[in-house]
Amino acid sequence: MEEKPSFWQRIGIQDWFLSSNNTGPATKTQPLTPDTIYKYIIEKFKESIADLSFAERVVFYHEYIICLNTEDYRSFMDNKNGMFGLIAQESVKTFYDILNDYSLSGKSVEPSSNKWVFRFVAHPDYKSGDKGFIGKLMPDAGQKQENLRVTFIPRHTGLAQTFDISNDLLKDFIFYSEGYYEIPYIANIKSPTKNKVVPENILLARFETTLPDQAYTGQKLEYLMKFNDITISGNEESRTDDNIFKIPSDWVNSPHLQIRYNKTAEKFFLSSFGEKTILNENLVERSNPDDPQWVELPLNSRIILNGIIGINIFKA
Repeated sequence: MEEKPSFWQRIGIQDWFLSSNNTGPATKTQPLTPDTIYKYIIEKFKESIADLSFAERVVFYHEYIICLNTEDYRSFMDNKNGMFGLIAQESVKTFYDILNDYSLSGKSVEPSSNKWVFRFVAHPDYKSGDKGFIGKLMPDAGQKQENLRVTFIPRHTGLAQTFDISNDLLKDFIFYSEGYYEIPYIANIKSPTKNKVVPENILLARFETTLPDQAYTGQKLEYLMKFNDITISGNEESRTDDNIFKIPSDWVNSPHLQIRYNKTAEKFFLSSFGEKTILNENLVERSNPDDPQWVELPLNSRIILNGIIGINIFKA
């Protein structure tokens, strides 16, 4: 009787998962834990954003099919009953945290579905420790004829492999009813903080800088921060808004810094877009204005721009 080819053989990746007779023993896999599966889902969520997003629109998968070995699956159902549901709930909480960060940076975060769907499934060809992922943009959205993006982690390499497979191959997976979880999408994404002026006569901070240019010899340039969010820019800055601190020097990039006051924490934070920024003798990592990375900016700090321009921040 002819032996039926395995799932891996039918999609052409048999060698990724099974060691040949000429190789040494496969690396022993670590047992699957709730934390392992949770981190795996979060990793795939972040990857979906990177793969699907475009322009200023953040796009992400809404359905997550997590594929496990049959014995591993049963171990969770028998000894950790209800754990899959808790993993799904905690994953969605973290999804919202990640999406909020994107929204607060000015990105457009809009769902493509009104729910999150998690399917924890098993396949007889998976070995203990194997895990795979299949993501869908919209759960059960009539994608029957389209290929799905699938990621597998072979147990003997630990390196993720990603490719497309046909929906027809999903019939080989065992979908257990107790492994299905559906969570409504809650539109609780925070909007970016508007650049509102502080109430009259209330100043947040005072900035001072001394310019090396001969025209400003002996003079200090002062800026009073009356906004929750300001930008520090150089000679090429064309904007004239009140929340722009323009320093008339070619040594300052345009823009160079963004300063934000967090009222809840009562702290200032800084993000650097310039070529080089030193804060209190520590180099600040340069970030993109579309995705600022924030570091705390204590009062009475000393900021050096491109090794030339010094700025001090004081309590107003």
